[in-house]
Amino acid sequence: MAELLQSLSDSQLVARFQRRCGLYPAPPETPHEPPEGSGAPAPRPASRHTQAVNGKGGRNSAYPQPYAQKYTQKYIVKNYFYYYLFKFSAALGEEIFYITFLPFTHWNIDPYVTRRLIIIWVDLCMTIPNSRGLMLKYNIHYREVIMYIGQVSKDILKWPRPSSPPVVKLEKRLADEFGMPSTHAMAATSISFTFLISAMDRYEYPFALGLMLAILFSTMVSLSRLYTGMHTVLDVIGGILISGLFIAVTYPAWNLIDHLESASLLFPICILVVPFFLCYNYPVSDNYTPTRADTTMILAAGAGVTIGFWVNPFFKLVSEPTESVIQSIPPLTTKMLVLGLTKFMVGIVVVFLVRQLMQNLSLQVLYSWFKVVTRNKEARRRLEIEVPYKFVTYSSVGICATVFVPMLHQFLGLL
Repeated sequence: MAELLQSLSDSQLVARFQRRCGLYPAPPETPHEPPEGSGAPAPRPASRHTQAVNGKGGRNSAYPQPYAQKYTQKYIVKNYFYYYLFKFSAALGEEIFYITFLPFTHWNIDPYVTRRLIIIWVDLCMTIPNSRGLMLKYNIHYREVIMYIGQVSKDILKWPRPSSPPVVKLEKRLADEFGMPSTHAMAATSISFTFLISAMDRYEYPFALGLMLAILFSTMVSLSRLYTGMHTVLDVIGGILISGLFIAVTYPAWNLIDHLESASLLFPICILVVPFFLCYNYPVSDNYTPTRADTTMILAAGAGVTIGFWVNPFFKLVSEPTESVIQSIPPLTTKMLVLGLTKFMVGIVVVFLVRQLMQNLSLQVLYSWFKVVTRNKEARRRLEIEVPYKFVTYSSVGICATVFVPMLHQFLGLL
Protein backbone atom coordinates (compact mmCIF):
# COMPACT_ATOMS: atom_id res chain seq x y z
CA MET A 1 0.00 0.00 0.00
CA ALA A 2 2.82 2.39 0.86
CA GLU A 3 4.42 1.78 -2.54
CA LEU A 4 1.08 2.43 -4.29
CA LEU A 5 0.59 5.73 -2.45
CA GLN A 6 4.17 6.67 -3.24
CA SER A 7 3.68 6.02 -6.95
CA LEU A 8 0.37 7.94 -7.05
CA SER A 9 2.04 10.98 -5.48
CA ASP A 10 5.03 10.87 -7.86
CA SER A 11 5.54 14.03 -9.90
CA GLN A 12 6.88 11.94 -12.78
CA LEU A 13 3.41 10.40 -13.21
CA VAL A 14 1.94 13.87 -13.69
CA ALA A 15 4.75 14.81 -16.06
CA ARG A 16 4.12 11.70 -18.19
CA PHE A 17 0.42 12.61 -18.43
CA GLN A 18 1.35 16.10 -19.58
CA ARG A 19 3.71 14.73 -22.22
CA ARG A 20 1.02 12.33 -23.50
CA CYS A 21 -1.27 15.34 -23.90
CA GLY A 22 1.36 17.35 -25.77
CA LEU A 23 2.60 19.66 -23.01
CA TYR A 24 6.40 19.88 -22.69
CA PRO A 25 8.83 22.13 -20.81
CA ALA A 26 10.87 24.25 -23.17
CA PRO A 27 14.55 23.30 -23.34
CA PRO A 28 16.82 25.65 -21.36
CA GLU A 29 18.26 28.42 -23.43
CA THR A 30 21.23 30.62 -22.60
CA PRO A 31 21.17 34.01 -24.28
CA HIS A 32 24.35 34.82 -26.18
CA GLU A 33 26.19 37.87 -25.00
CA PRO A 34 26.90 40.45 -27.72
CA PRO A 35 30.49 41.47 -28.37
CA GLU A 36 31.78 44.09 -25.99
CA GLY A 37 31.35 47.61 -27.25
CA SER A 38 28.86 46.62 -29.95
CA GLY A 39 26.02 48.34 -28.13
CA ALA A 40 23.64 45.61 -29.26
CA PRO A 41 21.28 44.21 -26.63
CA ALA A 42 21.48 40.55 -25.75
CA PRO A 43 19.02 38.56 -27.82
CA ARG A 44 15.97 37.30 -25.93
CA PRO A 45 15.07 33.63 -26.36
CA ALA A 46 11.80 33.15 -28.20
CA SER A 47 9.02 31.28 -26.45
CA ARG A 48 5.35 31.02 -27.14
CA HIS A 49 4.24 30.34 -23.58
CA THR A 50 5.73 31.45 -20.28
CA GLN A 51 4.69 31.05 -16.68
CA ALA A 52 6.25 32.60 -13.57
CA VAL A 53 7.05 30.08 -10.88
CA ASN A 54 9.03 29.97 -7.68
CA GLY A 55 12.69 30.07 -8.50
CA LYS A 56 13.81 28.20 -5.37
CA GLY A 57 11.48 25.28 -5.88
CA GLY A 58 9.98 25.62 -2.40
CA ARG A 59 6.38 26.53 -1.74
CA ASN A 60 5.39 29.95 -0.47
CA SER A 61 8.86 31.46 -0.65
CA ALA A 62 7.38 34.27 -2.73
CA TYR A 63 5.37 35.53 0.27
CA PRO A 64 5.45 37.93 1.90
CA GLN A 65 8.79 39.08 0.45
CA PRO A 66 8.09 40.84 -2.85
CA TYR A 67 11.77 40.51 -3.73
CA ALA A 68 11.77 36.70 -3.79
CA GLN A 69 13.60 35.39 -6.81
CA LYS A 70 11.51 33.96 -9.61
CA TYR A 71 12.22 32.65 -13.02
CA THR A 72 10.00 32.30 -16.03
CA GLN A 73 9.09 28.74 -16.86
CA LYS A 74 8.67 28.18 -20.56
CA TYR A 75 6.65 25.40 -22.08
CA ILE A 76 5.75 24.05 -25.47
CA VAL A 77 2.23 23.05 -26.53
CA LYS A 78 2.13 20.40 -29.24
CA ASN A 79 -1.57 19.56 -28.96
CA TYR A 80 -3.80 22.61 -28.66
CA PHE A 81 -6.98 20.54 -28.45
CA TYR A 82 -5.95 19.17 -25.07
CA TYR A 83 -4.53 22.54 -24.04
CA TYR A 84 -7.81 24.44 -24.48
CA LEU A 85 -9.94 21.50 -23.34
CA PHE A 86 -8.19 21.20 -19.99
CA LYS A 87 -7.86 24.96 -19.52
CA PHE A 88 -11.63 25.18 -19.96
CA SER A 89 -12.17 22.19 -17.68
CA ALA A 90 -10.03 23.82 -14.98
CA ALA A 91 -12.24 26.93 -15.17
CA LEU A 92 -15.23 24.72 -14.24
CA GLY A 93 -13.78 24.53 -10.75
CA GLU A 94 -13.20 28.28 -10.40
CA GLU A 95 -15.25 31.22 -9.17
CA ILE A 96 -16.52 32.11 -12.65
CA PHE A 97 -18.32 28.75 -12.87
CA TYR A 98 -19.83 28.91 -9.37
CA ILE A 99 -21.04 32.48 -9.80
CA THR A 100 -22.79 31.63 -13.09
CA PHE A 101 -23.92 27.98 -12.90
CA LEU A 102 -25.52 28.03 -9.43
CA PRO A 103 -27.58 31.21 -10.08
CA PHE A 104 -28.59 29.87 -13.50
CA THR A 105 -29.84 26.68 -11.84
CA HIS A 106 -31.82 28.70 -9.30
CA TRP A 107 -33.37 31.08 -11.83
CA ASN A 108 -34.09 28.69 -14.70
CA ILE A 109 -34.12 25.07 -13.53
CA ASP A 110 -35.31 24.36 -9.99
CA PRO A 111 -34.62 26.01 -6.60
CA TYR A 112 -35.02 22.57 -5.01
CA VAL A 113 -31.99 21.30 -6.92
CA THR A 114 -30.04 24.47 -6.14
CA ARG A 115 -30.61 24.09 -2.40
CA ARG A 116 -29.20 20.59 -2.45
CA LEU A 117 -26.23 21.69 -4.49
CA ILE A 118 -25.53 24.30 -1.82
CA ILE A 119 -26.03 21.77 0.97
CA ILE A 120 -23.32 19.57 -0.49
CA TRP A 121 -21.07 22.25 -1.96
CA VAL A 122 -21.04 24.28 1.22
CA ASP A 123 -22.99 22.62 4.03
CA LEU A 124 -22.23 19.85 6.43
CA CYS A 125 -24.92 19.79 9.08
CA MET A 126 -23.29 19.67 12.47
CA THR A 127 -24.97 19.20 15.87
CA ILE A 128 -23.20 20.81 18.83
CA PRO A 129 -24.14 20.09 22.45
CA ASN A 130 -24.56 22.95 24.89
CA SER A 131 -22.36 23.46 27.93
CA ARG A 132 -24.48 21.08 30.05
CA GLY A 133 -24.12 18.27 27.52
CA LEU A 134 -27.81 18.41 26.51
CA MET A 135 -29.08 18.61 22.94
CA LEU A 136 -31.38 21.55 22.33
CA LYS A 137 -33.92 21.47 19.55
CA TYR A 138 -32.23 24.20 17.56
CA ASN A 139 -28.71 23.85 18.91
CA ILE A 140 -27.55 23.02 15.38
CA HIS A 141 -24.85 25.00 13.62
CA TYR A 142 -24.70 24.80 9.86
CA ARG A 143 -21.80 25.67 7.60
CA GLU A 144 -19.17 23.18 8.54
CA VAL A 145 -18.38 22.80 4.92
CA ILE A 146 -17.06 20.27 2.48
CA MET A 147 -14.97 22.94 0.79
CA TYR A 148 -13.81 24.17 4.21
CA ILE A 149 -12.73 20.60 4.96
CA GLY A 150 -10.82 20.43 1.70
CA GLN A 151 -9.13 23.81 2.02
CA VAL A 152 -8.18 23.36 5.67
CA SER A 153 -6.84 19.88 4.95
CA LYS A 154 -4.23 21.42 2.66
CA ASP A 155 -2.74 23.53 5.42
CA ILE A 156 -2.96 20.69 7.95
CA LEU A 157 -1.49 17.89 5.85
CA LYS A 158 1.04 20.19 4.12
CA TRP A 159 1.53 17.82 1.19
CA PRO A 160 3.42 19.63 -1.57
CA ARG A 161 2.18 20.05 -5.10
CA PRO A 162 4.03 18.28 -7.93
CA SER A 163 7.58 19.52 -8.27
CA SER A 164 8.65 21.60 -11.23
CA PRO A 165 10.66 20.33 -13.01
CA PRO A 166 9.67 17.79 -14.28
CA VAL A 167 6.08 19.07 -14.12
CA VAL A 168 4.96 22.14 -16.08
CA LYS A 169 2.80 24.38 -13.87
CA LEU A 170 0.27 26.48 -15.72
CA GLU A 171 -1.39 28.29 -12.81
CA LYS A 172 0.75 30.83 -11.01
CA ARG A 173 -1.83 31.89 -8.39
CA LEU A 174 -2.21 28.46 -6.82
CA ALA A 175 1.42 27.38 -7.07
CA ASP A 176 2.15 28.28 -3.45
CA GLU A 177 -0.71 26.24 -1.97
CA PHE A 178 -0.35 22.72 -0.65
CA GLY A 179 -1.85 19.95 -2.73
CA MET A 180 -3.83 17.36 -0.81
CA PRO A 181 -6.77 17.14 -1.50
CA SER A 182 -7.75 18.60 -4.85
CA THR A 183 -10.65 20.94 -4.10
CA HIS A 184 -11.38 21.16 -7.83
CA ALA A 185 -11.98 17.40 -7.85
CA MET A 186 -14.05 17.69 -4.66
CA ALA A 187 -16.26 20.44 -6.06
CA ALA A 188 -16.71 18.81 -9.47
CA THR A 189 -17.66 15.47 -7.95
CA SER A 190 -20.02 16.94 -5.37
CA ILE A 191 -21.80 19.29 -7.79
CA SER A 192 -22.22 16.82 -10.65
CA PHE A 193 -23.46 13.88 -8.60
CA THR A 194 -25.62 16.01 -6.29
CA PHE A 195 -27.26 17.50 -9.37
CA LEU A 196 -27.81 13.99 -10.72
CA ILE A 197 -29.33 12.64 -7.49
CA SER A 198 -31.47 15.72 -6.79
CA ALA A 199 -32.87 15.79 -10.32
CA MET A 200 -33.94 12.15 -9.89
CA ASP A 201 -36.31 13.25 -7.11
CA ARG A 202 -37.94 15.85 -9.36
CA TYR A 203 -37.85 14.81 -12.99
CA GLU A 204 -38.05 11.84 -15.28
CA TYR A 205 -34.96 11.58 -17.44
CA PRO A 206 -32.60 8.90 -18.80
CA PHE A 207 -30.55 8.06 -15.72
CA ALA A 208 -27.77 6.43 -17.75
CA LEU A 209 -27.29 9.66 -19.73
CA GLY A 210 -27.25 11.75 -16.56
CA LEU A 211 -24.73 9.40 -14.96
CA MET A 212 -22.46 9.60 -18.01
CA LEU A 213 -22.58 13.40 -17.95
CA ALA A 214 -21.81 13.51 -14.21
CA ILE A 215 -18.84 11.17 -14.67
CA LEU A 216 -17.63 13.16 -17.69
CA PHE A 217 -17.84 16.49 -15.85
CA SER A 218 -16.00 15.31 -12.74
CA THR A 219 -13.42 13.42 -14.81
CA MET A 220 -12.58 16.37 -17.05
CA VAL A 221 -12.15 18.74 -14.10
CA SER A 222 -10.04 16.17 -12.26
CA LEU A 223 -7.80 15.50 -15.26
CA SER A 224 -7.36 19.23 -15.77
CA ARG A 225 -5.59 19.39 -12.40
CA LEU A 226 -3.01 16.93 -13.71
CA TYR A 227 -2.64 18.70 -17.04
CA THR A 228 -2.10 22.08 -15.39
CA GLY A 229 0.47 20.48 -13.05
CA MET A 230 -1.36 21.58 -9.90
CA HIS A 231 -2.00 18.17 -8.31
CA THR A 232 -0.70 14.63 -8.14
CA VAL A 233 -2.91 11.66 -8.95
CA LEU A 234 -3.21 10.95 -5.22
CA ASP A 235 -4.47 14.51 -4.58
CA VAL A 236 -7.20 14.07 -7.19
CA ILE A 237 -8.25 10.62 -5.95
CA GLY A 238 -8.35 11.97 -2.39
CA GLY A 239 -10.65 14.82 -3.42
CA ILE A 240 -13.02 12.48 -5.26
CA LEU A 241 -13.19 10.02 -2.36
CA ILE A 242 -13.89 12.75 0.19
CA SER A 243 -16.80 14.09 -1.85
CA GLY A 244 -18.17 10.63 -2.58
CA LEU A 245 -18.07 9.67 1.08
CA PHE A 246 -19.66 12.97 2.11
CA ILE A 247 -22.54 12.55 -0.36
CA ALA A 248 -23.17 8.97 0.77
CA VAL A 249 -23.19 9.88 4.47
CA THR A 250 -25.33 13.03 4.22
CA TYR A 251 -27.84 11.95 1.54
CA PRO A 252 -30.38 10.54 4.06
CA ALA A 253 -30.34 13.89 5.90
CA TRP A 254 -30.79 16.26 2.94
CA ASN A 255 -34.52 16.74 3.49
CA LEU A 256 -34.02 17.13 7.25
CA ILE A 257 -31.34 19.79 6.70
CA ASP A 258 -33.60 21.60 4.25
CA HIS A 259 -36.47 21.57 6.77
CA LEU A 260 -34.38 22.72 9.72
CA GLU A 261 -32.89 25.58 7.72
CA SER A 262 -36.37 26.96 7.02
CA ALA A 263 -37.76 26.23 10.49
CA SER A 264 -35.27 27.93 12.81
CA LEU A 265 -35.87 31.61 13.60
CA LEU A 266 -32.25 31.95 14.73
CA PHE A 267 -31.02 30.53 11.48
CA PRO A 268 -29.99 33.84 9.75
CA ILE A 269 -27.78 34.78 12.71
CA CYS A 270 -26.10 31.36 12.89
CA ILE A 271 -25.62 31.26 9.16
CA LEU A 272 -23.53 34.43 9.25
CA VAL A 273 -21.72 34.07 12.57
CA VAL A 274 -20.55 30.46 12.25
CA PRO A 275 -18.91 30.64 8.79
CA PHE A 276 -17.33 34.01 9.59
CA PHE A 277 -15.88 32.48 12.77
CA LEU A 278 -14.53 29.52 10.76
CA CYS A 279 -12.89 31.84 8.24
CA TYR A 280 -11.42 34.19 10.83
CA ASN A 281 -9.95 31.23 12.72
CA TYR A 282 -8.58 29.54 9.63
CA PRO A 283 -5.40 27.53 10.39
CA VAL A 284 -2.38 29.83 10.37
CA SER A 285 0.25 29.10 7.73
CA ASP A 286 3.88 30.13 7.83
CA ASN A 287 3.44 31.95 4.54
CA TYR A 288 0.50 33.35 2.67
CA THR A 289 -1.58 31.10 0.42
CA PRO A 290 -4.91 31.92 -1.29
CA THR A 291 -6.71 29.06 0.48
CA ARG A 292 -8.09 31.29 3.23
CA ALA A 293 -9.44 33.78 0.69
CA ASP A 294 -11.00 31.01 -1.41
CA THR A 295 -12.52 29.40 1.65
CA THR A 296 -14.00 32.71 2.80
CA MET A 297 -15.46 33.28 -0.65
CA ILE A 298 -17.13 29.87 -0.69
CA LEU A 299 -18.52 30.02 2.84
CA ALA A 300 -19.72 33.60 2.43
CA ALA A 301 -21.46 32.86 -0.87
CA GLY A 302 -23.07 29.78 0.67
CA ALA A 303 -24.21 31.81 3.69
CA GLY A 304 -25.74 34.50 1.49
CA VAL A 305 -27.48 32.00 -0.76
CA THR A 306 -28.90 30.07 2.18
CA ILE A 307 -30.23 33.26 3.79
CA GLY A 308 -31.89 33.92 0.45
CA PHE A 309 -33.51 30.48 0.59
CA TRP A 310 -34.73 31.29 4.10
CA VAL A 311 -36.23 34.62 2.93
CA ASN A 312 -37.85 33.36 -0.29
CA PRO A 313 -41.01 31.83 1.25
CA PHE A 314 -41.87 35.12 3.00
CA PHE A 315 -41.91 37.02 -0.31
CA LYS A 316 -43.09 34.08 -2.45
CA LEU A 317 -40.20 34.64 -4.81
CA VAL A 318 -40.02 31.08 -6.13
CA SER A 319 -42.64 28.55 -7.04
CA GLU A 320 -41.67 24.92 -6.83
CA PRO A 321 -43.49 21.85 -8.10
CA THR A 322 -44.96 19.54 -5.51
CA GLU A 323 -42.20 17.40 -4.05
CA SER A 324 -44.19 14.17 -4.28
CA VAL A 325 -44.73 14.54 -8.04
CA ILE A 326 -41.97 13.55 -10.45
CA GLN A 327 -42.39 15.59 -13.61
CA SER A 328 -41.29 15.07 -17.15
CA ILE A 329 -38.67 17.46 -18.44
CA PRO A 330 -40.52 20.00 -20.61
CA PRO A 331 -39.39 20.32 -24.23
CA LEU A 332 -36.98 23.15 -24.90
CA THR A 333 -38.83 25.72 -26.99
CA THR A 334 -37.53 28.95 -28.51
CA LYS A 335 -39.68 30.98 -26.10
CA MET A 336 -38.30 29.09 -23.10
CA LEU A 337 -34.73 29.46 -24.33
CA VAL A 338 -35.08 33.23 -24.90
CA LEU A 339 -36.76 33.68 -21.51
CA GLY A 340 -34.08 31.67 -19.73
CA LEU A 341 -31.22 33.54 -21.39
CA THR A 342 -32.88 36.89 -20.66
CA LYS A 343 -33.35 36.01 -16.98
CA PHE A 344 -29.75 34.86 -16.80
CA MET A 345 -28.29 37.95 -18.50
CA VAL A 346 -30.34 40.35 -16.37
CA GLY A 347 -29.47 38.47 -13.20
CA ILE A 348 -25.77 37.99 -13.84
CA VAL A 349 -25.27 41.68 -14.67
CA VAL A 350 -26.88 42.62 -11.36
CA VAL A 351 -24.80 40.02 -9.50
CA PHE A 352 -21.50 41.29 -10.94
CA LEU A 353 -22.45 44.90 -10.25
CA VAL A 354 -23.24 44.04 -6.63
CA ARG A 355 -20.01 42.08 -6.36
CA GLN A 356 -17.94 45.03 -7.58
CA LEU A 357 -19.84 47.58 -5.50
CA MET A 358 -19.61 45.63 -2.25
CA GLN A 359 -15.94 44.79 -2.79
CA ASN A 360 -15.00 48.44 -3.36
CA LEU A 361 -17.18 49.68 -0.51
CA SER A 362 -15.97 47.11 2.04
CA LEU A 363 -12.31 47.70 1.11
CA GLN A 364 -12.72 51.45 1.45
CA VAL A 365 -14.27 51.07 4.90
CA LEU A 366 -11.61 48.61 6.07
CA TYR A 367 -8.73 50.65 4.66
CA SER A 368 -10.06 53.70 6.46
CA TRP A 369 -10.65 51.79 9.71
CA PHE A 370 -7.16 50.27 9.79
CA LYS A 371 -5.51 53.35 8.28
CA VAL A 372 -4.14 51.53 5.25
CA VAL A 373 -3.11 53.24 2.04
CA THR A 374 -5.87 52.93 -0.56
CA ARG A 375 -5.28 50.36 -3.30
CA ASN A 376 -2.60 48.62 -1.28
CA LYS A 377 -2.95 45.13 -2.68
CA GLU A 378 -0.59 43.62 -0.13
CA ALA A 379 -2.86 44.88 2.66
CA ARG A 380 -5.71 42.80 1.25
CA ARG A 381 -3.87 39.71 2.49
CA ARG A 382 -4.02 40.79 6.12
CA LEU A 383 -6.44 38.67 8.15
CA GLU A 384 -8.43 41.60 9.50
CA ILE A 385 -8.99 42.93 5.97
CA GLU A 386 -9.12 39.86 3.74
CA VAL A 387 -11.74 37.88 5.66
CA PRO A 388 -14.24 40.74 6.28
CA TYR A 389 -14.10 42.14 2.76
CA LYS A 390 -14.40 38.72 1.13
CA PHE A 391 -17.20 37.72 3.47
CA VAL A 392 -19.21 40.91 2.97
CA THR A 393 -18.72 40.82 -0.80
CA TYR A 394 -19.74 37.23 -1.44
CA SER A 395 -22.50 36.97 1.14
CA SER A 396 -24.01 40.02 -0.59
CA VAL A 397 -23.64 38.23 -3.92
CA GLY A 398 -25.48 35.19 -2.55
CA ILE A 399 -28.35 37.25 -1.12
CA CYS A 400 -28.59 39.27 -4.32
CA ALA A 401 -28.78 36.15 -6.51
CA THR A 402 -31.54 34.53 -4.46
CA VAL A 403 -33.60 37.53 -3.30
CA PHE A 404 -33.10 40.72 -5.29
CA VAL A 405 -32.67 39.15 -8.73
CA PRO A 406 -35.91 37.09 -8.40
CA MET A 407 -37.65 40.30 -7.28
CA LEU A 408 -36.32 42.04 -10.38
CA HIS A 409 -37.48 39.13 -12.54
CA GLN A 410 -40.97 39.49 -11.07
CA PHE A 411 -40.96 43.26 -11.63
CA LEU A 412 -39.91 42.82 -15.26
CA GLY A 413 -42.42 40.02 -15.84
CA LEU A 414 -39.71 37.43 -16.56
CA LEU A 415 -41.63 34.48 -15.13
